[in-house]
Amino acid sequence: MTLKQTPLNAAHRAMGAKMVDFGGWDMPVNYGSQIDEHHQVRRDCGMFDVSHMRTVDIHGEGVRTFLRYLLANNVDKLQTSGKALYSCMLRPNAGVIDDLIVYFMREDWFRIVVNAGTADKDIAWMKEQAVTHAPQLKIVSRNELAMVAVQGPNAHVKVWQVLPQTKAATEALQIFQAADCGDYFVARTGYTGEEGFEIILPASKVEVFWNALHQAGVAPIGLGARDTLRLEAGMNLYGQDMDETINPLEAGLAWTVDLKSERDFIGKATLLANPPTRKMVGLVLLDRGVLRGHQQVHCAQGVGEITSGSFSPTLEKSIALARVPKEVQIGDTVQVAIRDKMLDAKVVKYPFARNGKILSL
Repeated sequence: MTLKQTPLNAAHRAMGAKMVDFGGWDMPVNYGSQIDEHHQVRRDCGMFDVSHMRTVDIHGEGVRTFLRYLLANNVDKLQTSGKALYSCMLRPNAGVIDDLIVYFMREDWFRIVVNAGTADKDIAWMKEQAVTHAPQLKIVSRNELAMVAVQGPNAHVKVWQVLPQTKAATEALQIFQAADCGDYFVARTGYTGEEGFEIILPASKVEVFWNALHQAGVAPIGLGARDTLRLEAGMNLYGQDMDETINPLEAGLAWTVDLKSERDFIGKATLLANPPTRKMVGLVLLDRGVLRGHQQVHCAQGVGEITSGSFSPTLEKSIALARVPKEVQIGDTVQVAIRDKMLDAKVVKYPFARNGKILSL
């Protein structure tokens, strides 16, 4: 099978990246030390190629009404141009098709960024629902666009150094807001728990932008550090922490589901009829070892499972997200089955680290 490539593939190789198959994409896992890359983002800033993610624009009269029904979170929260919302898109059985970010630009234009591995499925589902509920809408996959994330405490300064024309429009952005700066759509969002921007731009311009950031001292960061950063920040990864067999209430995403307003949305009836029996918690390993996905978690109230686990460079301990019986409490000690041993772990509230600070130990 031929792997798909982002427009930055040659640039990654020129910078010495180790490339891997990531969901059918040829992507950089690291450019040297994964630990160093992780610390680089927490302490300074780094840049990520996220051009495999898909930008989808929905145009036409009645976009808001359609998205009120399509998404579990409520787009009525979006009243200012550029404001963004994180949401899940659900099946009728409340399984998660994808988690995504939706931006309100105008009443006749909303922008959605979806995950790479689910993009085709997502767009097919949107179009299928639109046939019945909003046939007048135009749903456009923006394949000609690329995306770069610049993350870390010095990210804003570096982006403004390279794109000074965007500074005036982006200086006052709050978290989860974006500004449309012509060729550069700049959003104050990210997947690391640090300050930063995600920039959507024409694929034809992305390599020049990437190299300019590098010249300005921004280090390239691979998928390995991206995963440990997002895990420390307590952010779900689709396909590991949730999928079509899991509903958002059992994936730690109840805060993204609006069950209070009267509006109906796909999956709402199932969520109301089936209160969750499990919940997501953080774990910090108390013994020596490494927590990994699919390891069993033995609690006094029953058995759970780790969904994402790794060594945390910031905490210098092994950490994990785990789905466990809802009766488990913060502060409990549980046992994790690692190979042929049962090792102790402490149940903690996540996120574990954000904005360079340790929050859970």
